[in-house]
Amino acid sequence: MTVRHTRRAFLSAATMMAAALAATACGSPQDTATGGGDNAAPVKVGLVYSQSGALASYGKQYIEGFKAGLDFATQGTGKVGDRKIELTEVDDAGDPAKAVSAAKDLIGKGTKIIAGSTASGVALQVAPIAAQNKVLFISGPAATDAVTGANKYTFRSGRQSYQDVVTARSFIGDPAGKKVVVFAQDGAFGDANEGAVKAVIGTAGASVSSVRAPASATEFTPFASQIKAAKPDLLFVAWAGTTAPAMWQSLDQQGVLSSTTVVTGLDIRSSWPTFGAAGTKISFLSHYFDGASDTEASKALKAKVSTTDLFHPDGFAAAQMVVRAVQEGGDDVDKMVTALEGWSFDGVKGKMTIRAADHALLQPMFQAKLTGSGTAFTATAQKSLTGDEAAPPAVAMKG
Repeated sequence: MTVRHTRRAFLSAATMMAAALAATACGSPQDTATGGGDNAAPVKVGLVYSQSGALASYGKQYIEGFKAGLDFATQGTGKVGDRKIELTEVDDAGDPAKAVSAAKDLIGKGTKIIAGSTASGVALQVAPIAAQNKVLFISGPAATDAVTGANKYTFRSGRQSYQDVVTARSFIGDPAGKKVVVFAQDGAFGDANEGAVKAVIGTAGASVSSVRAPASATEFTPFASQIKAAKPDLLFVAWAGTTAPAMWQSLDQQGVLSSTTVVTGLDIRSSWPTFGAAGTKISFLSHYFDGASDTEASKALKAKVSTTDLFHPDGFAAAQMVVRAVQEGGDDVDKMVTALEGWSFDGVKGKMTIRAADHALLQPMFQAKLTGSGTAFTATAQKSLTGDEAAPPAVAMKG
């Protein structure tokens, strides 16, 4: 991967809205799956996500996680009280226009809960639709920070980019006086990653610079030499595309990986072989990997999905949030919102808390290492950051 979701610079801390809600007790939604609507009519839930397109593999994990989470949260009944959770799945193929059309169609058919959004661009287009129509929207793997605080009807079941970079920062302890280099491709992707590191690590006292390579580059020795000469305390690598194996090989051959702490993001399992021999020498920030946690929810997920992966927890948490919303809100969307704001629950990763002020999802993040090689790589957690330790700054709710 190499942090492909860290695509936007992060918003600074803003004013926090006061919230004194009764829904702050920690617990799992299956604990009280007894309430809901005024009758036994099914609860319509629309899942709009990437079944096809560039992020189809992420979408597959999301929907597998959602169905496992729904089973967990309803104790295998698929119901809240007497009301069946009726799912309608729609493929947006990662296209915001298709997602908006699907969301509008579902809303027109009486759906009051929309979940999904594998891609950040999709989430940012669906969120305003939720606010305009006053329906609950629970974004999924989409990591852009702009989803947080988008509006009162928008929540998220996955992590956001700020949490990734905070995890990267944790590898060097106190950043004050440290030298950090960002190695990325030229273009908007590289700009966003460099801006993110400056916002999160630079403002904490580190000196942040960058080494940039053309997206067309295939020879990386000059860039590796430049990085090594800079002698950074931390090298943050943000890379996407088919040249990743050659890039990692060059960093390894030029001694960069053995001379400094090199951090990048751990993507889905199928991408791990691209690290090659460098894989065991890299420090990874991680949202999730198989074995990262040992919670009741993770055991339930594992029972349904033999090999869990990066975005299974996002679907699982979304289902827990849907059940909570229906339990407490019935068919009243504003009551659903109130039920979710400030709520803490036990998810796949551990304790999850929906911050009332801006709907950020506070959650554990992980430092990880790989052992083995190729398709036999295995990830192991080196350290876990609590939800508070990885928390993004609160932002003002926009709508």
